[in-house]
Amino acid sequence: MDTETSGGHRARPQGGAADGVPPAVGGPRAAAAGGAAEGASADGLPPFSGDLAAFAVQLRRMHGEVGRVIQQYAARQNLHVTDVQALAAILDAPEPMTPTGLRAVLGLTSGAVTACVDRLERAGQVRRVREDTDRRVVHLHYAAAARTAARTHFRPLAEALIRSGADFDEHELTVVLRFLTALNDALAEVPGLPADR
Repeated sequence: MDTETSGGHRARPQGGAADGVPPAVGGPRAAAAGGAAEGASADGLPPFSGDLAAFAVQLRRMHGEVGRVIQQYAARQNLHVTDVQALAAILDAPEPMTPTGLRAVLGLTSGAVTACVDRLERAGQVRRVREDTDRRVVHLHYAAAARTAARTHFRPLAEALIRSGADFDEHELTVVLRFLTALNDALAEVPGLPADR
């Protein structure tokens, strides 16, 4: 059950099976001394010196808060949430995104990606541009007007990041960024369930 803190924010229970963290994730390894684990665990994972259950709670909370803002943007632009995820993938790609690349990032079928790109193009969110040297290759570009609208909508997220980071020095922020990068790299390797399950 949620409890209210002195700052008016809701505090949630700190882990355990009751809040969706199975014992293997938030159990004994995370319980003693703030979650410190000594030596290699029976499951072959390296030791984790933080409070694993508390990390899980905060990551779920962050996912929920960012997801709420994404859903609001999708509704405002008459898009699907998947369409907004596609826009983010196009924006963040280190090189021009292709439909094939988008399929790999989103884990969709080729038909679903085609439908997604069709919707985005009709909505004026993206442009399909054929490569000069190989006309078979199509690059997806975020339309300038759509990018401006997205920047305006998501600016509060950037401002929240700036405010929350103001209490941390450069070294601490570098460590946080290194952790988030490592976490995202590890999450990208987590296999999904087979399609028939």
